[in-house]
Formats: sequence, C-alpha cells, structure tokens
Amino acid sequence: MSYRSLIIIVLYLAVLGCNKDDEDYSIDCEFSTIISSEEYKNAPSDLITINSLKINGDCLKINFSAGGCNGNSWEVILIDSGETSKLLPAQRNLRLSLKNDELCYAYITKELTFDISNLRVSSNKVQLNITNSGESILYRY
Repeated sequence: MSYRSLIIIVLYLAVLGCNKDDEDYSIDCEFSTIISSEEYKNAPSDLITINSLKINGDCLKINFSAGGCNGNSWEVILIDSGETSKLLPAQRNLRLSLKNDELCYAYITKELTFDISNLRVSSNKVQLNITNSGESILYRY
C-alpha cells in the first residue's frame, strides 16, 4: 500500500469517526428523576431561574441559576407530580427543587442532567411541563 493511499484511508476514517451528533447520545445522566406527589408539593422551593432545557436521549439537561456563594452546597432534585394528563400528547408536571442555604450575593449558573426514562407513558412521547419555570419540552422515545 502506498503512503498516499494510507493517508487517504486515515483521513476517511477520521471524518467518519467525527460525528457531531455522537455527543448528544453519549451523555450519562447525573441524577434520577423522582416521582412523588408528596415531594412535588413539599420539597424545598428556594428561588431558581431555569435558563434552558434540552433532551439528549433519556437525559433532560437543565441549565439554571440562583444566588449563592459557589453553589457547592445546593441540593437540587427534579420531581414529577406522579400524575399524567389525558391530553394528547400526554403531559407530566415536574418541578426543579432547590435547597439553597448559601448567603452570598454571587449569581451562579449550573447545568445538570436528569434521567427521565421513568417518565415514559404508553405512547412514544410526553410533554414535560416544568411548572416553576413556565417552560415545556417534548420528550420523544
């Protein structure tokens, strides 16, 4: 095999191996989603701003901000109300709960991913309404 042929093969394999969409499906979710009507109602609800929502596979990526020192002590959970609407597509209500005991004036932004595979319904999609943000996102599977 000539040197030129080898270079062409290597370049061809490199281009095939660099698929931009690969990153969307290689994400491991950091946290689970809790389904509990009691937690949905009673979990901490410190002030939080949800900046963006994105679904990659079975992970919901939430970018959010809140006041604090550095966000290291924050307790953040995603809670589903445990109810599914009869509308089409089916809808579920979720709330991003934040417990924030930090007493600083910085504005911190974080991004976390939550496994939402336990929110599936009998159809192939469900609308996820994040009630404390006014945002919704369609989860297709």
